[in-house]
Amino acid sequence: MRTFNLQSHLDEIYTTFPEAVHQPLIGITANFEGEDATLRNRYYEQVVAAGGTPVIIPPVTNKDVIINTLEHIDALLLTGGGDFNPLWANQEPRPGLGNINTVRDLPELLITRLAYNRQIPMLGICRGIQTLAMALDGEIDQDIKKDIKHSQNAARTEPTHSVSISEDSILYKVYGDSHIFVNSFHHQAVSNTGKRFRVTATAPDGIIEAMESSEHKPIMGVQWHPEWLEEEGLKLFCWLVEQGECFHQAKEMHRRILTLDTHCDTPMFFSQDIQFSHRDPNILVDLHKMNDGRQDAVIMVAYLPQPKLGESFSSKVPFDVNGPMAYADLIFDKIEDIVKKNSRYLSIARTPADLYEDKRKGRKSIMFGIENGLALEHNIQNIKHFSQRGVVYITLCHNGDNDICDSAKGCNTHNGVSPFGAQVIEEMNRQGMMVDLSHAAEKSFYDAIEISKHPIVCSHSNCRALCDHPRNLTDDQLRTLAKHGGVAHITLYNGFLRKKGEASILDAMAHLEHAIDIMGVDSVGLGTDFDGDGGIRGIADSSEMINFTLQLLRRKYSSRDIQKIWGGNWLRVMAKIQSSKQ
Repeated sequence: MRTFNLQSHLDEIYTTFPEAVHQPLIGITANFEGEDATLRNRYYEQVVAAGGTPVIIPPVTNKDVIINTLEHIDALLLTGGGDFNPLWANQEPRPGLGNINTVRDLPELLITRLAYNRQIPMLGICRGIQTLAMALDGEIDQDIKKDIKHSQNAARTEPTHSVSISEDSILYKVYGDSHIFVNSFHHQAVSNTGKRFRVTATAPDGIIEAMESSEHKPIMGVQWHPEWLEEEGLKLFCWLVEQGECFHQAKEMHRRILTLDTHCDTPMFFSQDIQFSHRDPNILVDLHKMNDGRQDAVIMVAYLPQPKLGESFSSKVPFDVNGPMAYADLIFDKIEDIVKKNSRYLSIARTPADLYEDKRKGRKSIMFGIENGLALEHNIQNIKHFSQRGVVYITLCHNGDNDICDSAKGCNTHNGVSPFGAQVIEEMNRQGMMVDLSHAAEKSFYDAIEISKHPIVCSHSNCRALCDHPRNLTDDQLRTLAKHGGVAHITLYNGFLRKKGEASILDAMAHLEHAIDIMGVDSVGLGTDFDGDGGIRGIADSSEMINFTLQLLRRKYSSRDIQKIWGGNWLRVMAKIQSSKQ
């Protein structure tokens, strides 16, 4: 019986605790008609039926409103409506262009691109699939002329043509069928998905009816209107809500745990006048990208290329400096200058405690590392210098033998670690500095294990069992490393993930899970090698780091294990080594 007694409705809400179970927040872009922001009820009713909480997003361009909206929603639904102004695609209007909706164009293009940068799940419907294409480097046809009528006169609930679905697509998993019937209300369509998407469904006349991310991201667009197709249409809304819930869990995970990338080479680009406080397209790690990917900390290395016989070091680096040590110090000076200019949001950390304090205060952290012990200039005393500077690890060599040890790509100069290299390892132990054996030859690796009194680390190395490359670690190396308390962090360099073809985040996960099978979950992590040729489909820069967490959640790793993988294992080893400093 219907009642108009407010208290009775309140009593019904308060009969249980909590009053409501958590539901993912689904942002829905509103249409604009005359002077009103409008939305057909079918959109939000389907979101509610799918188990989500709908929030209507008005078409505004205010950046603070857009960014705050994206900060709170868990998924984005791009709705149907009028045509895009073709000038946004650098096109002139064709005769068949319909009514454009200029009030919507820029707000939706902005929110879509910014949602993409933040890895927010998205579903585009009709105009929405075209919005995805327009915002993310695809193309649309202003007025399609094909054999099938794509703008029906029938009721919106009535399917009027068929589509064929690729069996390797998310859409196929949603519907469980390669041939479905849909409704159709459009005369524009996506003509080119661009590199970020792939076609997953077509009409019999070849019109693109659906596309999804080619980067293993939860982004999909459909040309028809599932909000009108009742139970069949509900399946897509259930998919979006499910992705929103997973994204919400990932955000909450990043809020609670510390996320650390143990190896990036962004300082290699310091000579190119990069802007770390901007979203700089020339680098893979900057303040905006770290924020978008919810990344807390990174170890930036001073990379020193190994000169070949007869080459001078100064000819290999972009700055005019007096030797390797001065070059490393210059890199650290430049990092300190970046931090000083952005001290409200960025800090230099030396210890695990510093990292946790920075996270508590809402700052990103940078730690110092050295890639190639060439920086020591054959002087043991320089280890103390770099320790006092805040360097947390030294990768003993790079691509070529040096005076410390043989490289995986060297010529067996010392048959492993040299006598000087043994002194280096012993002094690093005394100074509380981590010994990194990424890039080292196998004999160097086993020598270092025997020489070091403390666990050693491999900051960015993959599994040779999955990709037979001398830079990767054999299963025996992985077992030995774990046995001695060390850690190995997988890296995102394409050639270390697979021998042929383009690597993706799925390849990285395969290497991680192989390492876990061999070593256990207490001995693994991630060292991206961003800006050192690291970066793959699905985790191409720091803004995509949360995708790593999404993959871990989909594989049912516990929050405790995710915390270990995201830096907890590394920081356990770091704390142990630093506490032993003499």
